[in-house]
Amino acid sequence: GAAPELPVPTGGPTVGAREQALAVSRNYLSQPRLTYKTVSGVNGPLVILDHVKFPRYAEIVHLTLPDGTKRSGQVLEVSGSKAVVQVFEGTSGIDAKKTSCEFTGDILRTPVSEDMLGRVFNGSGKPIDRGPVVLAEDFLDIMGQPINPQCRIYPEEMIQTGISAIDGMNSIARGQKIPIFSAAGLPHNEVRTGIGLLL
Repeated sequence: GAAPELPVPTGGPTVGAREQALAVSRNYLSQPRLTYKTVSGVNGPLVILDHVKFPRYAEIVHLTLPDGTKRSGQVLEVSGSKAVVQVFEGTSGIDAKKTSCEFTGDILRTPVSEDMLGRVFNGSGKPIDRGPVVLAEDFLDIMGQPINPQCRIYPEEMIQTGISAIDGMNSIARGQKIPIFSAAGLPHNEVRTGIGLLL
C-alpha cells in the first residue's frame, strides 16, 4: 500500500525534518508486520492470541477494534504459537472475533527530539498540551541497559544500628538492600526509621 502520511509540525519543516520523515516512512514500510484475528480470550487487561507465527517477548502489538479504535499492547508471555498481550489502554470493547492484532516486530520505543523541551506528554509519549506535533529525531528503547552488578562499588562501610541481633548476627553495610521482617504488632517501623537516620 501507499506510505502512511506523517504529520508535520506547524511552521514548516526544515530540510532535515523532511528527510527524517521519509526515513521513518521507509523504515515503517520495510518492517514485516503480521496481522491476526485469532483472539481466543480476554482476561482483565490481557488478550490471548492463538496461531501467532514467531511471537516475541516484549514485542509491541497494535490492536484495531471493530469500531476502528486503535490501541497498543505488549507481549508478556509466549508459549509456542500462543501469545499473551497486555493492552495499555484496557480491553473494554474488544471483540474476540472482530478485533485485529498487528505484531510490529519491534519493542517499545519512545520518540525523542529537542522540540520536546517544555512540552507536556502523557505516559505513552503523546503530546497533551494541544501544541504542534513533534517530529521525532530518534526512537529510544525505554527499557534501557541492564546494570552490571559486578561494576558496583563493593560495600565495605558497616552500619552500626545499636541492635545486637542485627550488628552481631546479620550486620549490614552502606549501599546494600536491607529487608526488615517482623510479626504483626512489633515495632518494625521504629527500627526502619532508626536505621534510616543512620544512613
